[in-house]
Amino acid sequence: MSEWMEATGDAHACDSLEGAPAGYWTPQDRPTLDQARAWCHQLATSHYENFHVATFFLPRLMRPHFEGLYAFCRVSDDLGDEVGDTATALRLLNTWGAMLDQCYDAPAQSRHPVFVALRETIVACDLPRTLFHDLLRAFKQDQIKTRYDTWDEAVDYSRYSANPVGRLVLMVCGYRDGPRALLSDKICTALQLANFWQDAVRDSEIGRRYIPTEYMLRFGVAEGQIEGRVFTPEFAAMMRALVDRTRAMLHQGAALSITVDDELRVTLDLFRKGGEAVLDGIAAQHYDVLRGRPVVTRRKKLMLLFGALLDKLRTRRTDGVRAT
Repeated sequence: MSEWMEATGDAHACDSLEGAPAGYWTPQDRPTLDQARAWCHQLATSHYENFHVATFFLPRLMRPHFEGLYAFCRVSDDLGDEVGDTATALRLLNTWGAMLDQCYDAPAQSRHPVFVALRETIVACDLPRTLFHDLLRAFKQDQIKTRYDTWDEAVDYSRYSANPVGRLVLMVCGYRDGPRALLSDKICTALQLANFWQDAVRDSEIGRRYIPTEYMLRFGVAEGQIEGRVFTPEFAAMMRALVDRTRAMLHQGAALSITVDDELRVTLDLFRKGGEAVLDGIAAQHYDVLRGRPVVTRRKKLMLLFGALLDKLRTRRTDGVRAT
């Protein structure tokens, strides 16, 4: 995954994450901070293009902090979903949680590159461990709970799976107050829900359903329609109701952007507009998420990116005028 990881090799890995994807094993030798950050950077830039693009709009000095946060989330997610069985996934996630506690309580003993890098961010930004453990709770829940009966249950899942990320981002950027955190929760929950609606078929293939049972009953959608890809007017009406409610939540959180500095605002707006684009994509397919995963077109992505770039340039010009 990096020159340092290639040099140490999997043969030197300890068994603390035995059963995890090989690239995530803990090396026998503790990496330097630079090596750990390089590992996180490579993971962030090779796994999720949208994350890499969005962090481009943040100050360069802040990017290692965000790459460390991303690396923690990426590894956590893969420990849950990229291993052979539920028992192994839960064991690995529990081990990862213990390594997180070690990062807080005995940081000199941490040897995994994620925690060597993350420790610097935790100290610099005074990040509470509860938010990281909340994320792990969501990944563990995915191993146990595979059906959601109500909208509130899906929202409660997002409280752990998505909202901690938004709060950590705000804290890294120096914002720790409650009102901003609540607005961030609206955006993050809506982004998580949009992903659920977009990935309904993909989730069904691994035995999960996040579409609430109460909505299926209300609109007359039968169990098995997702797995069987049986699209009906009732299914379309249900998806439209879910999309509309999710879009309203995104709009409620949009006020966050006017309360933060311009550089963070550009990034937040890019993520929020990306969520709106996912919902637009579902609507453009007439809410038929069963015929294929709705995607944000390349043209739309370029338009969002170009708009964010112009916004960043305007911000720099404004800052230059103020400085003079």
